[in-house]
Amino acid sequence: MDGTKLIAFSLFRRSRAALFSRSAALLLGAACVLPAQARDYGPEHPGVPAFIEQMQREHGFSAEHVQALLDQAEHQDNIIKAISRPAERVKPWHEYRAIFITDQRIERGLAFWAEHADTLARAEKEYGVEPEVILAIIGVETFYGRNMGSYRVLDALATLGFDYPPRADFFRKQLMSYMVLTREQQIDPLELKGSYAGAMGYGQFIPSSYQAYAVDFDGDGKVDIWNNPVDAIGSVANYFHQHGWSHGAQVAIAANVAGDRVKEGITETQGLEARRTVAELKSLGWTPESPLPDEQEVMAFEFDNGERMQYWVGLNNLYVITRYNRSVMYAMVVHQLADLLREARPE
Repeated sequence: MDGTKLIAFSLFRRSRAALFSRSAALLLGAACVLPAQARDYGPEHPGVPAFIEQMQREHGFSAEHVQALLDQAEHQDNIIKAISRPAERVKPWHEYRAIFITDQRIERGLAFWAEHADTLARAEKEYGVEPEVILAIIGVETFYGRNMGSYRVLDALATLGFDYPPRADFFRKQLMSYMVLTREQQIDPLELKGSYAGAMGYGQFIPSSYQAYAVDFDGDGKVDIWNNPVDAIGSVANYFHQHGWSHGAQVAIAANVAGDRVKEGITETQGLEARRTVAELKSLGWTPESPLPDEQEVMAFEFDNGERMQYWVGLNNLYVITRYNRSVMYAMVVHQLADLLREARPE
């Protein structure tokens, strides 16, 4: 080996050793300070000192280790742009629906169902959540695992936690949860990728949801929602179970409307907990196409179908879907995709 090649080989060995050393230090929580790169989130950044102090106090992290991680986090302008313009807010219903209700997504969903039929049946038995509902969530979120996100989770959560004032507190808490879960699961926090909001895996769980609802559904001692569809299926089912899903119950019912008080019945998007009785809706000109008890409390929505408005009455299961994503359009597209998957499955 000539001198030039020998030097290059030596540099390669040293750089590879440094990479393994860095990963090991992060996974073990060693109190080492990594070489600063961009240092977008160095100790001088507002919010960082308080964040580090809280990680020390509440989770037993060393200040050096937390700062070492933050030194590797990079601000991403695209993340700020993405969270400021979610599709649920900028697209009308008919355009939003067309993104997710496609022949290809239904075909892929049926194939995923066939591949994991036993796991889905077990999830239904243990958690009381129908297979098509679990499939619809995974289908809408990641196209059955094909698109789990391209942003490093560390970058997404740091960017939103320190540079997005409207929801900074929420995302700093998610960043804390992320550091804790990667320590517990012995995962390199620099490697995981997800959505612009830091959601991860087949079902796109944010870190706090992972901690609260992710399960080891195959019993291998690991809770892996990134590479293990069995754990992902069980985790989505558990999420719905814990939020009050009712097996076999209706989700939404189309309604006919008449009169000049129809708009008064519509549930405000940011107040989904607020309900009206069916009797109250009827007095405002709403008539559900399927009978419901007058005393039942429901939500009510209108959707732009392109040619005309559609009106729907939402029941508690629809509300449960909005616990996954606080958007009525999201909940309706999950509901409709689930129905289509169930109808299209071979007997």
